[in-house]
Amino acid sequence: MMRKFGVMTMLLMFGFALFACAEKAEETAEVTALKEQNAELQQQIQELTKQKEMPAAAAGEPVTINWWFAHGGRLGEKVQEIVGNFNALQNKYKVVATYKGNYTDTMNAGIAAFRSKSPPHILQVFEVGTASMMGAKGAIKPVYEVMAESGQPWSPDAYLSTVTGYYTTPEGKMLSMPFNSSTPVLYYNVEAFEKAGLDPDKPPKTWPEVAEYAKKLVAAGYPGGFSTAWISWIHIENFGAWHNVPIGTKANGFEGLDTEFVFNSPLHVKHVQHLADWQKDKIFVYGGRRNKGNALFSAGEVAMYTESSAGYAGFKKTCKFPFRTSMLPYWPDAAGAPQNTIIGGASLWVMAGHSQAEYEGVATFFNYLSSPAVQADWHQFTGYLPITTNAYYLTKGQGVYVEKPGMETALKQMTLHDPTANSRGLRFGNYVQMRAIMYDTLEAVFTGEKTAQQGMDDAVAKGNKLLRKFESAAM
Repeated sequence: MMRKFGVMTMLLMFGFALFACAEKAEETAEVTALKEQNAELQQQIQELTKQKEMPAAAAGEPVTINWWFAHGGRLGEKVQEIVGNFNALQNKYKVVATYKGNYTDTMNAGIAAFRSKSPPHILQVFEVGTASMMGAKGAIKPVYEVMAESGQPWSPDAYLSTVTGYYTTPEGKMLSMPFNSSTPVLYYNVEAFEKAGLDPDKPPKTWPEVAEYAKKLVAAGYPGGFSTAWISWIHIENFGAWHNVPIGTKANGFEGLDTEFVFNSPLHVKHVQHLADWQKDKIFVYGGRRNKGNALFSAGEVAMYTESSAGYAGFKKTCKFPFRTSMLPYWPDAAGAPQNTIIGGASLWVMAGHSQAEYEGVATFFNYLSSPAVQADWHQFTGYLPITTNAYYLTKGQGVYVEKPGMETALKQMTLHDPTANSRGLRFGNYVQMRAIMYDTLEAVFTGEKTAQQGMDDAVAKGNKLLRKFESAAM
């Protein structure tokens, strides 16, 4: 008991320290709200402390909450740390976090578990699985219902609207709990810029500038100019949002299942063809699917790299050179650019089939997970966005963005302008399969097997067949 009480004291002091730093920020309505929430959190901790002093028999065995997640490596260790702190803070609930592989593996494991009537309480699902989860009849319990039925204080307005918009109904009701949300940014090697005679304080803003910078970097001896991770997410999906052009009709799927893909637009085709053509002069180097190309940047083989803002923690560990981040480049002749980028990452879905007592435990854990101190710590460690406004102001008040300005790039980029129908996000059925088609298509273009126009036209045709299949199954 003394060990656990010590952990609680440590967490409480940690919360006080973070909050004290936040008071350095300008007194605004947001900071005032943060003070009020901090006071509520302190009260909850005090109540839980009293509970800790109860005899074990009175408290009873803790209610187990199973969470299946998709983070490996350092992120997975951080998840376990968060869970461990929650379990040490109180003894009514015990969260058990289990790593189930990558996003696709975790989602498939959750679906299989539901079919066998043994689902976890919480399942982490990547953002492109949102439509599929919404269409999984009887498999989920919406977060807004879980929180309302728990009777605990909770407001969806506490979360960043640019994040929650992805996971809400048209009426604004939150279906899943945002957790690890990110958006792509441009990373660049400061040392390489200086060697090539480029000013690190003036990173490229447009794609033509990227090409010019890349030529100078190659001339300075670097094997390649730039590469990318998550090429479909960054160079098709976010490319569309950043340039305010759709990748699908019906507001990118938000307004109906009868949506159709349109990412074979002239602007998308132009961009993909340039990527293919730039390979000849090493302006662009394709690094592979997902984020397999990260080693190209950390090893200094390319000096510019588009990757998730959540790649920050990994690069801090692997890069032996100073790096910075800037907003994504855009095509200057595109009338709607730059607009805003959209999120990637994942949210937490509550699975159906559990007791009310267990759902109350889920609600308690979600409130803890969303608290300013926990979210600020997660944001600062990982590079993922802080999902609540209070966590953002807490981090800002600590001076983190002054010391590490690159960590605020993603937030500035996502909130550059109010989202449009083209930049709110996307909600397409069978999109996991669509991502595979996009990878196949882009690789065919990069190898010269197809032109960008041919490839994108073929991908749209294949994708629309997937959409019709999903629409038919949902009717």
